Amino acid sequence: MITPQEGRTTVLDGRASAERVRAEVAGQVQALVARTGRRPGLATILVGDDPASQVYVSNKRRACAAVGIRDLHRLLPADIAESEAAAVLDELAADDEVTGILLQLPLPEHLDRRDLLERIPAEKDVDGLTVASAGLLAQGRDGLRPCTPAGVLRLLDDYEIPLRGAEVVVVGRSELVGRPLAQMLLQRDATVTVCHSRTRDLAEVCRRADVVIAAAGVPRLLSASAVRPGAVVVDVGIHREQGGLCGDVDHDAVIDIAGHLTPVPGGVGPMTIAMLLANTVRAARLQFG
Repeated sequence: MITPQEGRTTVLDGRASAERVRAEVAGQVQALVARTGRRPGLATILVGDDPASQVYVSNKRRACAAVGIRDLHRLLPADIAESEAAAVLDELAADDEVTGILLQLPLPEHLDRRDLLERIPAEKDVDGLTVASAGLLAQGRDGLRPCTPAGVLRLLDDYEIPLRGAEVVVVGRSELVGRPLAQMLLQRDATVTVCHSRTRDLAEVCRRADVVIAAAGVPRLLSASAVRPGAVVVDVGIHREQGGLCGDVDHDAVIDIAGHLTPVPGGVGPMTIAMLLANTVRAARLQFG
């Protein structure tokens, strides 16, 4: 457990929680090497030179190196043919030194994201985005879970926020966050409502929740009217505006109402990369036996 900060609203410090995860992963890597003589390896695949994607991949590669995971990065040209990109994925899928594969999104428009993702074996799908991984999650079977939803749950666990029997509203139904997070919450015995752009009276639905998780991708979508006093508010969104970064929640309006609140930045963001590291080691343990 991370000790809450003093004050009316407890800030859910994702940086502190992510540091705990990284320390755990580093220990797991050392134990795995000592037991098997093999080291986990993550292949990050970046297609093209999108500036944001370059930053994201660079951060992931540094995080891997810091905990002892092998960096097996591949940089592919933006105009690569889909058959060539598929061949690279097939090569990595067959490589025993590669225990995790991450295809950085978005891809150039001429490439089919779904077809390429499906070339990643479920046991190496450290992003948890393939149909096989989604099926394992839907059936509650063991598998690799998407990093951001896993990070949200780990952050809530670190602050000992109870989920069993809690009423949780997830705002957003994306394949990356909203849908898998709702399923993971159901498996934790939460009562889950999923909202989206066509939800009527969104603020009213959110206001009855014990936990509100905003992952709609709309800046400051949720304000004071959407938060019950004392509720836990997790802001997955991050947007760059002229005045700086903001999330899907209007933090200034909510800070004196919520019982717990994630900051932007420094909340869910650090947890995503931390859980990628955890997934990579978990995948290696499963593959090494």
